[in-house]
Order: sequence, then structure tokens, then C-alpha cells
Amino acid sequence: MRQYFWLKSSTSERSLPPSAAGEASGAADGAMDGTAMAKTDFATLRRQHQLILDAIGEGVYGVDASGLVTFVNPAAAAMIGWQSEDLIGQSMHAILHHTHADGSPYLREACPIYAAFQDGVVHRVQEEVFWRKDGTSFPVEYISTPMRDEQGNLIGAVVAFRDITQRKWAEAILHQTNEALEQKVQERTAELQQLNGQLQALNELKSRLVSMVCHEFRNPLNNISLSVSYLDRYDVHLSPDQKRDRLTDIQANVERMATMIDDILVLGKVDANKIEPKPVPLDLVQFCQDLIGEIQELHPEVPIAFGCARKAIAAELDERLLRSILTNILANSIRYAGEQPHPIQFKLAQRDGSLVFRVTDHGIGIFPEDLPHLFEPFQRGRNASNIPGTGLGLSIVKQFVELLNGTITVQSQLGQGSTFTVQIPLTVPPVLKLVGPPSA
Repeated sequence: MRQYFWLKSSTSERSLPPSAAGEASGAADGAMDGTAMAKTDFATLRRQHQLILDAIGEGVYGVDASGLVTFVNPAAAAMIGWQSEDLIGQSMHAILHHTHADGSPYLREACPIYAAFQDGVVHRVQEEVFWRKDGTSFPVEYISTPMRDEQGNLIGAVVAFRDITQRKWAEAILHQTNEALEQKVQERTAELQQLNGQLQALNELKSRLVSMVCHEFRNPLNNISLSVSYLDRYDVHLSPDQKRDRLTDIQANVERMATMIDDILVLGKVDANKIEPKPVPLDLVQFCQDLIGEIQELHPEVPIAFGCARKAIAAELDERLLRSILTNILANSIRYAGEQPHPIQFKLAQRDGSLVFRVTDHGIGIFPEDLPHLFEPFQRGRNASNIPGTGLGLSIVKQFVELLNGTITVQSQLGQGSTFTVQIPLTVPPVLKLVGPPSA
């Protein structure tokens, strides 16, 4: 910014004696040398100040006592879409601070920036908006510091501001995540309250339920707490991608807890008769083969051998319930297969108007004392305490089997394996016919 300085001579315009003139001439030469050095020092200092202003990443500008711009650094000009030289002498309030975020006028008399050179106090504002030349706005935080001359008189203010768009974005995402979590908790809580009457019969299982849920929820809750704390502490230093990664971790842990809650709610819905079977036509042989393929992709370490005497069996069953039944049984057989797993035998047969699904493994087996309680909620075998699980799977299986008017039985020998047998009445679609010879 170009500045002008006016110098007035203190020597009157009158003639001097020759001797005095000589002395005056020497003194004038010395004064001129001193003035030249002072101008050089001032120019150097001014240049250093300008370089500092140009290098600052935050917006910085100065206004005089009338609110007119006296200097502005490139960062400030760039953020509001102006050229620096076009701002000199302009009212900065009229350029970037004329309107509130809601569109209402921002009176100059209420502006903290102008208050600084009225009351001589530093004013800090955490959240307002500045306006760009193109009419758009962006959130800022700023500090307005009064300037005084050598006599202590207020002559203007220096304003430093920063764009907080990224911080506001992260805060909004975090707020939305918290609201979604709160909403989900409220919805689940409401459903649990409705199921309170049905859960009275399960009072004897309360201690096991609390222990299991606390154990399963502790890790995801700790992960969520850590991510939220990290976002709060290092918000200014994190890039958008880093913030997005943290929020993704939060979402993954929320989904993990939601799955656990959903399993608990399934039990309550079954007890409250809120789940009704919806039969659809199925080719059970193809259905079982497809299901085995899906499970083997996730667990190739334990092979599953499928057998059926028929090439196809047509039936009408609830596909969702049947999938849950067979998936839980096969997953348990894989989970408890032992250190040297043998192939799991999965057989399908049709007998006397019923479908028979039989799954046999050669795993760790079940203690005889545990067999009578195997299908109770949160019941886990005493030899399975070090294997991950919630104890809900077989309870859900039994209730789904009963919804299909079927039965489930188990035979097991400790250390030799277990066999689960599911028998479901066969309902044949009228447009389909059974294919192949009868089962042996």
C-alpha cells in the first residue's frame, strides 16, 4: 500500500549572512544525510511489515477511526473475493459485515469490530458470517483490537479473522451422528418398554443379560468415546478425510451395537406375536446349496458336505425364517468345530409330509448338564466360555422353528460332536410338483 508523508520546513525564507550561510549549508547537508538514512530504515521496516502481513494465512485488515480500510493482507482479500487495492479507503463493514446469517441487516453501531475503536476494548467473536463479493457468506471467528497513537488516542482497529467452514462441517456431522444415535436409542427404548410385560417371565435371566450386554457393548462404546474425544481435541488440525474416517468408525460401532439390540428385540417380538410367517415358493435343494455357498465364502476353513436324495424339493416356506434357522445352526457347527475340524454333514430329506434338515458336526460337543437349557436365551455351554457369542442364536432358532410349526432336537457327545435335527411340515405350492423319487 502506498503511503504519503508531507514535510514542512521550520526555517523561514529569509537571507543569511555569508558566514551563517556556510554554517547552515553544512548543517543542512548533515540533516539531509540523517533524513535519508531515516527514510531508508523506515522503508525497510515497512517492507518487513508488509512481508509479514502477506505471509499470514489468516485474514488481517486495518480500519481507521471512520471504519475505512487502511491496509489488508492478501489472505483476507482472497477469502472475500476482492483485490487488495480495491479495498483501500472502503468501508469494510459495508463490504463484508453488513448482514447477519439470517439475512437481517447488521447495524454498524452493533458491530464488535467498530466497538473496538469506540471503547478501546479487544472484542472476540467465535461465530459470525462475513460476505464475499459474489454475495455468498462463510462462517468466521475474529478478534478486533484497538489501535492508539503515541498520545494514546484511538485511531482505528486491526481485525484478524479465519474461515471456520471446515470446523462447522465437522461439528454438524458430529451433531447429526449424535442425534441419530439418540434417536435410535429412543426408538429401541420405546420398543423395550412395550415388551416389558413379556420380559417379566425372564427375570431369572436378568443377571446374565446385564453381564452379557455390558460386555458386548463396552468395546464399541469405548471406540465411539475415543473417536469423539479425538475429533473434539484435534478438530483444527484434522483434514476432512481424517474426520470422515473417524465418523465412519463411529458408525461401524453403532451398527455393531444395533445388531446386538436387534437380536434381543427379535426374541421380544416373537413372544409378543409380532412376527408372522410369510410363505413363498422355494426349491429347497437349490436354496440349501446357495446358502452353503454363501457361508463357505465367509468360512472356507470348515467344509460343508450337502446331501439330498432328490434333485429338487418344492415347498412354500418363509424364506427369511428358514435362512435364519439354518444359518445359525451351521454357524454354530463351524464355531465349535474344534482345532482340527472335520467336514460338517448337512442333509435334507422329505418324509411323511415333513421336511427334515439335519446338521452333524464333529466338534467339541455339549455337556449333558447343558442340554436341557440349550435353547434358553443367553445360555452358553460351560466349554464355550472362551468362544465369542451371545447365547441368543439357538433361542431365536427354536422360536423361529415353532413359528413354522416345526420341532428341533439335539444329540451330542462331549468331545465327539453334535447333531441338530429340524423337522418342518411340508406345504407344497399348487403350481409345483415334487421332483425325483421318494427319499429312502
